[in-house]
Amino acid sequence: MIKGLLIFFVGLLVSGYFFSFGFTFLPPSVNTKIILAGIGAPLLFVQLFRAQRVEISRPLFSATGLALVFSLVCYIATDVNRTDDFAYATYYLSFAIWLLAGYTVVMAIRQVHGYINFHILTYYLAAVCLAQCILALWIDSSPGVQSLVDRYIEQGQAFAQEVDRLYGIGASLDNAGVRFSIVLIMLSALFTRDLFQKKPLLLTALLLIVFFAIFILGNIMARTTSIGGVMGLLAMFFSTGLFHRIIRIEFVRFFTVLTILLLVAILISMYFYAHNELFRGYMRFAFEGFFNYYETGEFRTDSTDKLSMNMWVWPTDTRTWLIGTGLFDGWIFNTDIGYCRFILYCGLIGFSVFAGFFIFHGLSFLSRYRQYKLLFLSLFAFSFVIWFKVSTDIFLIYALFYCVEGVQGALFTSKSTVENENSLLHLGNI
Repeated sequence: MIKGLLIFFVGLLVSGYFFSFGFTFLPPSVNTKIILAGIGAPLLFVQLFRAQRVEISRPLFSATGLALVFSLVCYIATDVNRTDDFAYATYYLSFAIWLLAGYTVVMAIRQVHGYINFHILTYYLAAVCLAQCILALWIDSSPGVQSLVDRYIEQGQAFAQEVDRLYGIGASLDNAGVRFSIVLIMLSALFTRDLFQKKPLLLTALLLIVFFAIFILGNIMARTTSIGGVMGLLAMFFSTGLFHRIIRIEFVRFFTVLTILLLVAILISMYFYAHNELFRGYMRFAFEGFFNYYETGEFRTDSTDKLSMNMWVWPTDTRTWLIGTGLFDGWIFNTDIGYCRFILYCGLIGFSVFAGFFIFHGLSFLSRYRQYKLLFLSLFAFSFVIWFKVSTDIFLIYALFYCVEGVQGALFTSKSTVENENSLLHLGNI
């Protein structure tokens, strides 16, 4: 009972990190991410004091340097253009806050379970994403629940209500879709490596159900989810032996479970689509492109139409191409496309540093964990694909990876290995 309550509490911490939100009774600048970082700072100080040394790993040291350089270039952009828009000029602070908040989450998971690795982190993130999807449906269908959430939670839900979009607690619009996509890619990594070979069939089936639930329900909230879902499915199909000349028995078992679950999901969806008007509306929004293709022969959505018609806004002079305008906040250029907004803010100079920042993360983790190369290649690709849609980044997941390495010594560590080690912690590496 106590262990269950502790796991639930850790789940709340993970949700507060991954889907940060504010409170109506606190200042607007204070959100759950800031609170977790505020806990993480003294926690890290105490652990480093006990270790009696401060040692930063080379990858994290290099990443810190790139974050500082990007912030400096953005500051120069604001100074040259005489603006006070420091949206990314203070990126080094966001970088530090994500790390400190992530450290709190990682230490909480380790404290409850005795260890932490990629698998258990993925379980928590998947559970949180599924919970957010269910919460969003509950809030949308119950005015009383929506009123209660809006009374105490501040998450910019006014805009979501204005455009008639679902939201959970800290999860809405493209930010939710980006996070759902990250977790779908992480879940696919479990399937494409050793999980379905070594774990009970029931666990494999359960995680597949979670994968498709997040894929479908996440698309109802934000169709950006489909990017991660498609990438995850492609990873599963092309790396688990389906197209090999000789298919191993464990692959046959995995795809048998997958096929059965897909058929069941299709049948259930068809039933509710035919008999439930609300569900029909959800599905038509979530998979608008497919419905349009079936009905008109053209794969298109309102979002893609807007992106292609009037959101590609580029600089019109050489100076802006080089150093930008120093403007980012708001709807200043009437576009939300990441490539456009970053270049318009800090020019090609700043954007090149920012792109290099994420190239470094991908290559750094790939070089250390080559057996999980598909995971990091997928996250690497997603970092750049998402900028065709929205101006955000995925450092929040890399921050967790860095923290797991700092606390556990490696991102992919089995429980038995941890239990057999004389020294479980590598606190100096964070």
